[in-house]
Amino acid sequence: MPTRDWPDSRETGRVRATGPCAPGPRTQKLMSDRSDPFPRIVLASTDPDLPADLPVGAAKYRDFQPIARGAKAELRACWDTLMGRRVAMKTLLPDCADDPDERRRFLREARVTAQLQHPNTVPVYEIGRHEAGWLFFTMKCIAGEDLFKVLQRLSWSDNVTVEQFPTGRLVDIAVQACQACAYAHAHGVVHRDLKPENIWVGEFGEVIVLDWGVSKVWGATDPVVDGLGTPVLDTELDQELSPLTRVGQRPGTPLYMSPEQVLGKHSIDERSDVFSMGVVLYEMLALREPFRGRTVRQTFENILHDDPQPLRESAPDRGIPESLESIVLKAIAKDPSERHQSMVELIDGLESVRRDLSTDER
Repeated sequence: MPTRDWPDSRETGRVRATGPCAPGPRTQKLMSDRSDPFPRIVLASTDPDLPADLPVGAAKYRDFQPIARGAKAELRACWDTLMGRRVAMKTLLPDCADDPDERRRFLREARVTAQLQHPNTVPVYEIGRHEAGWLFFTMKCIAGEDLFKVLQRLSWSDNVTVEQFPTGRLVDIAVQACQACAYAHAHGVVHRDLKPENIWVGEFGEVIVLDWGVSKVWGATDPVVDGLGTPVLDTELDQELSPLTRVGQRPGTPLYMSPEQVLGKHSIDERSDVFSMGVVLYEMLALREPFRGRTVRQTFENILHDDPQPLRESAPDRGIPESLESIVLKAIAKDPSERHQSMVELIDGLESVRRDLSTDER
């Protein structure tokens, strides 16, 4: 899989529940129960009465461990002393604490994620303000890894990964991610930033769609730039693209953006997520991105004007079924009217292929 020619969130971007929450193989030796993602439940931790002086808000969290730090926010694992469980806490960094747009973006991410109560989204437990004034929200600490790491190992022909993730399993991951998006679309929310880094593969087979910070709520208007007249500087991609999109910025990661996102159109709907999911599917199967250019501008031009190489030509040794290739190429059609018109329609096609693949891979 090629290395990026520009910095993006794989090196510098958004933070998510990794690190202490995702230590890798279950057999890894862990130092203590509080850092163990699969601690044994014992009565000594479940039966104690609540303290008389009950801590509230951020005061009830202890044993912080850094997970990741982005340009605007930090993620840490910590121990919830009242519930007796490990959680992930995301906080807005002090430099952004007084920026009303950043606060609004942060609160949007927390509340949209919390309101999307689905098996393929991460549960949010609490939102609050520390006595020092900084905003935080806590969520489930997920053991596992993002899909990009899986695809990296597949591209290296890692034998264990190749065995664990045959084509049928990859399609299953895509179906679960699509189900989360279909649920969000039913609630009037478009993700706008689907990519392998935002699809989490858990230790027990669960699939979680993360990072709803750039999501669009239908009926809400975000200022966007029209066309390619205003170039996006490479240096801008060192930072998160603002979820509450300012003029001169576009939400989403360039490699996975739909043509309508590139053009800055206001009429973004669920078919934009269908396109991005199609790009992710192409990468999952061919182990390369379909529209990748040497620069951001060239990538945008490819998205707008170039058709990618057919999947089975791009990866002839991957055994990609023709029916699956057709589904993916339809998803990444330039014209939204020529794509699958909903995530549900895309799911239906993938489910049919998955059944055939499951039979073949037995």
